[in-house]
This record gives sequence, structure tokens and C-alpha cells, in this order.
Amino acid sequence: MKKNFHCFVNAPFERLQQDLLELFLRNRLQPEIGLDGRCLWQAGDDDFARIADRLRRAGLACTLHAPFTDLAPGGREERIVGLSRAKLRRAFALVQIFRPCSIVCHLGYEAHKHANRFDEWLQRSLATWTELIPMAERAGTRVMFENTYEQGPRVHRKLLEALDAKNVGFCLDVGHLLAFAGTGWRQWLDELGPWLGQLHLHDNDGSSDAHLAIGRGRFDFQGLFDYLGRQGLEPLLTLEPHSEEDLWQSLAAMQAMALPCSGPPGTDTGHENP
Repeated sequence: MKKNFHCFVNAPFERLQQDLLELFLRNRLQPEIGLDGRCLWQAGDDDFARIADRLRRAGLACTLHAPFTDLAPGGREERIVGLSRAKLRRAFALVQIFRPCSIVCHLGYEAHKHANRFDEWLQRSLATWTELIPMAERAGTRVMFENTYEQGPRVHRKLLEALDAKNVGFCLDVGHLLAFAGTGWRQWLDELGPWLGQLHLHDNDGSSDAHLAIGRGRFDFQGLFDYLGRQGLEPLLTLEPHSEEDLWQSLAAMQAMALPCSGPPGTDTGHENP
């Protein structure tokens, strides 16, 4: 029996303000709201509340994607870490406004920088995240740690085990896996399956993080979803297209795999191509 997955589509907050919100409302698409860039410094709570209210009145849920560019949550330089924590703190404060199903975070781990001082990196990271995780827990939001440049699941497992929090989990980004890790998804899920709570779905040919539509690269989506079905796993799904054309192609590919894709109970994410 096919699982019914709860689906979201990535959307930078600034683009929701500018031109994407009506597209999402018209097609009953649920956003994963990206908080990278300048919006956390430039937008006020009222700006975020207006978007949250429109989604709520339409019966649409959301997730958040915390900022990650140039941040060092486990860094060595005290001032850089402090600024990173300040920006992440601002993002986590928004869970009270949006009440998202999850907030996705990057570890900021790169082996060529951090492997030779892993214990120090881990302790600084734990200090960052242990402050933030209760902010999400109070809103009923799960914190999902996404793979980026990590070569294997060890770093995520060490962090998740050390955090030992009920509202933390793992977000498997299949495009990053293909472009950066050079390993198959099975190794990651054998290690991190108990924490799996979300997937980021986009495709590439293995040479770069191209964010192609599902099926336009070489990731084995059917194999992954067959595995999830056998294991009884129902993670949140986020499509990460970089064009509207790729969005519709990805949704069509999911339909071709007979993957029911919905919002949380009581919502309807059926869409009509504009």
C-alpha cells in the first residue's frame, strides 16, 4: 500500500513577498520558506506575520529552512560563531509566527576544515543547537539537520546522539548526496533511519548541485521510495526546483511513481498548472 506523503515546495521568503505567494495559494502548494539572505535582517515580524496569516487562512501548512550561507554554528572564531547564532536565533524565533512542521538546518561541517578538530567542532555545534532546539519544541516544530558536504552519515549521527532530543531529526537531501557525498542513499538510511523525518528532492547528474526536476538526473527515486514503503517510513517531502517548469515536472514525476502527495490531514494540495 502506497504511503501518503506530506509535501512542501521550497520558496525564499523574499520571493513569497514579491511574486510567489499567489502561485502557492492558487495551486494550494505548501511552502518550505527559505530564510537565507537578507530577509532576517531587513524584514520585521509584521512582514513575516502577513505571509503566515495568508497561509493559515488558506489552510496551508509550511516548513522553514534556516539560514546557512556564510554561517559557522560549530566554528572556531568566537565573533563569527556569535553572529551565526544571532542569525539562527532570529530564524528560530519565527517558529512562533509560522508554527511550521519543521525547520531545516545545515551543520556547516566540511571535512577538510573540521575533521582534524572534530571534537571541538562538535562541542561548539552542540552549544549552538541546544539553545535553539527548545525554541522549536515550544511551537511543536521538529528541527531537521540536512546533509550538505558531509561524505557519510557519521557526523549527523554523532550530533543527533549527543543532542538526544525528541524533536530533532535528519533531512536527507538526495541532490546533495549525489553531487557531494559520492555514496548511495542506503548507507545513510541504514545509519540514520531512526531519525529520518524529511527529504529534500531534486536531481542532478552527479557533477554539480543542479537542482533539476525529478527524473532529469540519475538519482534512484523509485528505489528510495520503495525502501521507505517497506520500512514504513513517512518523512515530510520538500521539492526543491529552481524554476517553475521544474516544479511541474517534479510533481508529474511523483504522480508517475504513484506517490500520493498531500498536506497534513485536513488540507488539500491538489494543483492546477497555471
